[in-house]
Amino acid sequence: MNIPTGTQFLVFTDLDGSLLDHHSYSYLDALPQLQRLQHLGIPVIPATSKTRPEIERLRAELGNTHPFIVENGAAVLIPVGYFDSQPVATVEREGYWIREFSAPREKWLGILEELSSEFPGEYDYFFRVGTAGVVRMTNLPEARALEANQREYSEPVQWLGDGTRKAEFISRLQSRGAVVLQGGRFLGVSGDCDKGRALAWLRQVYQQSKPGTLCHDLAIGDSGNDYAMLEAAETALLVRSPVHEFPALQRADGVIFSTDYGPAGWAEGVACWLQSYQLHN
Repeated sequence: MNIPTGTQFLVFTDLDGSLLDHHSYSYLDALPQLQRLQHLGIPVIPATSKTRPEIERLRAELGNTHPFIVENGAAVLIPVGYFDSQPVATVEREGYWIREFSAPREKWLGILEELSSEFPGEYDYFFRVGTAGVVRMTNLPEARALEANQREYSEPVQWLGDGTRKAEFISRLQSRGAVVLQGGRFLGVSGDCDKGRALAWLRQVYQQSKPGTLCHDLAIGDSGNDYAMLEAAETALLVRSPVHEFPALQRADGVIFSTDYGPAGWAEGVACWLQSYQLHN
């Protein structure tokens, strides 16, 4: 079945632990549903803690030409010309229309350096450990670890201390203006931004590009840094994780829970969502 006239569907997806396997970073189990979405003309929009180079490589592998959300909602990048006109509040840079929601990475690095004397040996972060350290933290190959460290708006932090001190650390960061999000592996430190705000802004741009069109959106995630996005979308798909519980949502309606893990759960949930609109083979 084809998309009904006057209706648009959007898929906003987390990557690590959702589209990508938590351990191997593979998306093979999700590939059939990715191809199905492409056949239907439904944009798949990465919304992730990952950097621009990381997402660009994955988009190239998948043949994905759609916008994407970087560094936990710090910015939305839209390929120039994707819409008929440049969206309001964006800047054009390096082939993208960019809507920025966060201050640059340098601000957060300065705060983390200042706090190191208060919390000695209790945390590490990508910039300080360098590429070799990111390899150890993530098990990524060196080239991909280099991409992961090319951050523009945020900083991943690995907490090494106990839970009480972690709460104190987060409080100190927040008092300095940072927003701290718990991801599958790391604390994400950035400005006053989140995936939900970025999703809502980009969804509005899609709607404004086709006035009068009914928009149905699905947000897919597995961890705490997906919370705002999962709350913001019409439908939320929570992907089962092998290492932590489902994130706790306020909403009860319009929620799909996968039974499979990672990309297999991603495919399971997407199939369920498409079925609910009778968009199936």
